Amino acid sequence: MFKDNENVVLCGANSYTQKYYFNEEFNRLPESIQDELKAMCVLFTEDIGGVLTLEYQPDGTLEFKVQTDEHDYLFDEIGCGLKIKSMQIKKRELLESLELYYKAFVLGEDAFGDDC
Repeated sequence: MFKDNENVVLCGANSYTQKYYFNEEFNRLPESIQDELKAMCVLFTEDIGGVLTLEYQPDGTLEFKVQTDEHDYLFDEIGCGLKIKSMQIKKRELLESLELYYKAFVLGEDAFGDDC
C-alpha cells in the first residue's frame, strides 16, 4: 500500500492550478471528514496562496507542508504560519483523529495502547 520511510499525502490544494487532491487510498474516511479536509485546504490556498498538502510522516504524524513558486510575490509568508497554527488549534480533534486512524489502520499499531 505505502512505502516505508516516505511521507504519504492525505490531501492538498494548489492555488496556481486551482485544484484539490485527495488520496484515493483514504476513501474509507467518512465523507464528512473528506469534505472538511477539502474545505480546509482550499480555503487555506485561497487566503494564503501556494500549494498546501497534509502529509503523514512515517511515524503517523500528520504535518502541513506548504510550497510556493519562487516568483509568487503575493504569497503571504507571515499569514501562512499564522493560518497553520490557527488550523492546528481549531481542528485539533480532527487532526488527532486522522493520526489515530493512520496509526491503527495503515501502520497496524494498537491505537489505544494497553490502558484499555
